[in-house]
Amino acid sequence: MTSVTAFAPATVSNVACGFDVLGFALDEPGDEVTAEFAPAGVQIAAIEGDGGRLPREAARNTAGVAALALLTKLGEPRGVRLTIRKGLPLSSGLGGSAASAAAAVVAVNALLGANASRETLVQSALEGERLGAGSSHADNIAPCICGGFVLVRRANPPDIVTLPVPSGLTAVVIHPDLEIETAKARALLGDSVPLGDAVKQWANLGAFVHAVHTGDFELLSRSLEDTIAEPRRAPLVPGLALIKRAAADAGALGSSLSGSGPSLFALCRGDQI
Repeated sequence: MTSVTAFAPATVSNVACGFDVLGFALDEPGDEVTAEFAPAGVQIAAIEGDGGRLPREAARNTAGVAALALLTKLGEPRGVRLTIRKGLPLSSGLGGSAASAAAAVVAVNALLGANASRETLVQSALEGERLGAGSSHADNIAPCICGGFVLVRRANPPDIVTLPVPSGLTAVVIHPDLEIETAKARALLGDSVPLGDAVKQWANLGAFVHAVHTGDFELLSRSLEDTIAEPRRAPLVPGLALIKRAAADAGALGSSLSGSGPSLFALCRGDQI
């Protein structure tokens, strides 16, 4: 093969009760990355769909950094040239930096015929996510590469637990005309959590995991509560409470910010919203 194109979907991270450890992949939209051979290192040939805002220098681009990390891990002397097509809005809370990084490592791995492990792909893509989001949390990268629901027991080295997706469960996402930088949203959280809030979050996370294994939508609905991030980030999204109430009135099981926002997701029974 002389070139490979990989598609990586949007992802919802945190999923209300699983700050930095839960995430799931959507069918669409997503980013595409095409990888071709180059003499050495990583080059960015072009970026489409970003309005000229993303860096073309590979060392400052999430896809470029991820691709270089994979080449380094594989000990690969050949280089690659990447063309990136952004299908995700920037700073949307839908894992845009993760999608570009994930698509890059999958495309480069296929181009090289390297058959790298899932863990190697996740680790390499995390290097791009570290650049894009300011930290190497894997709750976007892992579902982007693995699909479905995932629980990140540990980001590095990766310990990724695949969770079942109950039959009939649907995700709805809305994207307000806002941008929120992940690094700034994380700064709002501080470095401490009241014990009572932590206990509630642990209980909801445990309930959520049990609910997806058993298909218990009522329990899943009760577990979709964020006591850690959403209360602190709510001021960034005007009308958040009204939107969540409207989702509940329309039949959603629960809703919350997707990642750091401003996008919001709702989990639903089928198409009942």
